[in-house]
Amino acid sequence: MRIGLVGKPNVGKSTLFAATTMAAVDIANYPFCTIDPNVGVAFVEARLACPCRDLRHRLEADGRLAPVSDDDPREGSLCEPRTGSCIAHRRRVPVALIDVAGLVPGASEGKGRGNAFLADLANCDVLIHVVDAAGTTDLEGQFHGTGASLEAAQERMGEEIDFLQAELDAWVGNLLTDGWQRGVRRVQAEGEKGLLSFIHEKLSGLGATPVLVGGAFAAFKEAHPVEAQPWDWDEGTLRALGHHLRTSLFPVAYAANKWDVAPEGSATHLGGHRLHPCMADVELALNRANEAGLIHYRSGEDRFEIPSPGRLNEAQGKALAHMASRLERLNGTGLAPLFDHVLFDMLERMVVYPVQDEQRWVDGDGRVLPDALVVPAGTQAKPLAYRVHSDLGDGFIRGVDGRTKRVVGADHVLQDGDVLKIHAKS
Repeated sequence: MRIGLVGKPNVGKSTLFAATTMAAVDIANYPFCTIDPNVGVAFVEARLACPCRDLRHRLEADGRLAPVSDDDPREGSLCEPRTGSCIAHRRRVPVALIDVAGLVPGASEGKGRGNAFLADLANCDVLIHVVDAAGTTDLEGQFHGTGASLEAAQERMGEEIDFLQAELDAWVGNLLTDGWQRGVRRVQAEGEKGLLSFIHEKLSGLGATPVLVGGAFAAFKEAHPVEAQPWDWDEGTLRALGHHLRTSLFPVAYAANKWDVAPEGSATHLGGHRLHPCMADVELALNRANEAGLIHYRSGEDRFEIPSPGRLNEAQGKALAHMASRLERLNGTGLAPLFDHVLFDMLERMVVYPVQDEQRWVDGDGRVLPDALVVPAGTQAKPLAYRVHSDLGDGFIRGVDGRTKRVVGADHVLQDGDVLKIHAKS
């Protein structure tokens, strides 16, 4: 999975990227600080507790493991993640995150970085549109100063949302109109099936699938019934088709950044869109302070601890006190619930744990629950085997549920948090 960070310049995309990946990127208060896309890995907390919690309970009940000590740095977690982490049975799983250059009005016509920007998004599964909740910047990303009124800030956010949708619609629409009449005439004898195949061919570079194209086309027909033959469709009709295809190709979540300095009373819904209040700069500062050992902070929480207040200088103490008040007022920085919504609601993913031993939940090297795979909801046992290794998929015999020890077949539908042993021909 690839999540793209998009938006106009100077709204905090690179800050949000750095806060979630802890990657070193350029962050500056001017448009187009980012030119080439930054690519990193963000870690999102699984919704369900890591199965190592159940394993610990079982081992403690059997007298084979002592209770968790107060000084355990992992707070009881037993697993050995190959990627990500697990503390207090809160498993964090990786997703790819892409921060691209700021998009300005007219990008589909070549302004700013133009279609080079749009091409950076081609393989993203979902977009997070970062908007300026404080209303401090115009559509070009130029800084207008603080103190925008509630009405002005809301209006500017609405403009940001509208222009990005328009640019993406125009981008997809341009791909459709290029050679449209000649192409649809070529497949006219095949009817709607041929038309859908042609559209899929045109948009395959954006990650389009036959199922996605079919669903978007059905929605288009319902909303825009047309009697003309496809080769006679005008530009407006093709733009409408492009809009429906774009909403399927690139679902969008909205991150209302700088929420802590947004005008009082700012709405969390705007124009039918849900806004996710967040403070990327606070998250980044807290993560850096945590890495430096100045605080104990876990992303998603609304407070942090200062283990050694005497280590802080006056400036650090004031800064942390200020951030503590902002965390308490907004119940956290907002980034954790944003990514939770994107991964598990919008992309409809779940986390499953393949193992080689259904009794001890270990791999071939004896590591406990080393892999937490993020897969689409409804994934079956055999497709999961292919995700682990192609040989396991080709030779699949059966699976064993690690919790119930029940034997399951190839078409068994997995549930979030399942532990599965895969038996396959060698």
